[in-house]
Amino acid sequence: MAKDLTESLHDRQNILNNRYALQQAERHLELGGVLFQGETVFTKQQVTALFEVSERTIERYLANHGDELSNNGHLILKGKKLKEFKEITYGADIYDGTKTSVLSIFTFRAVLNLGMLLTESEPAKRLRSRLLDIVLDVMAERTGGHTKFINQRDGNYLLAAFQEENYRRQFTDALDEYVEGNHWKYARFTNLIYQSIFHENATEYKKVLNLAAKDKIRETMYSEVLNLIASFESGIAHELEIASKAKDRKLTQKEAETLFAGFEQHPLFRPLILDARTKMASRDLCFRDALHEKLEAYIKSVPEADFERFLGEKSKSLEDQLSDPETLAVFKRLKDR
Repeated sequence: MAKDLTESLHDRQNILNNRYALQQAERHLELGGVLFQGETVFTKQQVTALFEVSERTIERYLANHGDELSNNGHLILKGKKLKEFKEITYGADIYDGTKTSVLSIFTFRAVLNLGMLLTESEPAKRLRSRLLDIVLDVMAERTGGHTKFINQRDGNYLLAAFQEENYRRQFTDALDEYVEGNHWKYARFTNLIYQSIFHENATEYKKVLNLAAKDKIRETMYSEVLNLIASFESGIAHELEIASKAKDRKLTQKEAETLFAGFEQHPLFRPLILDARTKMASRDLCFRDALHEKLEAYIKSVPEADFERFLGEKSKSLEDQLSDPETLAVFKRLKDR
């Protein structure tokens, strides 16, 4: 889906939190700058030249987006740091070094941030286009082009999937033993869990992620979501047993649905549901370009740690994880319990 970086804070921050994209951008954009304390920085004068805008325009964006730009590397140098900067850049035609008592500088990250905000600059517009291309290239390179199953690159995924499968059996056994109805009840009550957690049934979820009919949706879910589903399955199985035994009969499907509705409202699950909705909505939009419209209010910027988790050096494809002797040993111990 098309991204308007000038309008979307979380889209801008997702690029700036992706250090792999920033590394490629710094390598290929060749914006210039000055090396200061191990980092490429730009003075306001350099930034105005780079984006072909006036100093007044830069000041306006600093006033309107000051917190965002500061969080991403806009700095005010004074005192000792300014003196060090002047010594490094002495003779360079980048500021009036004789009169300056404070100096506004931008790190490379802050320059990209500003470039994603500026609407009146053609160079900034070209920069945004190149940045989006770089992000796509980095994502494809680091995932092998398979973002559908990017969740499986998380080192926690396999354990979460294994444990959820065990709780799934408890849940379906409880439906068999304590709830009336035919085999259709499994899909019906599974959808109730999905709707409780992320407001979508299985069909809607598949449509959002553009999954094929043969794709198993839980193979695309993040470990946190699988863990929460497992908690629901385990807890509901327990509640179904208690309610059925109290009535000394199987529950009707309506009675079971009422139990589900009450279970969702338990205070224990509220922070976990909020966390799961936020992670699903935010990560899927960032990594899969998939918008969960019913979770749009939960979208936030994806933190830097998540880019390490799914794109970093320690992230592995599921095939690589399954060939790891240490991983196989863990699952053998779990199976033998």
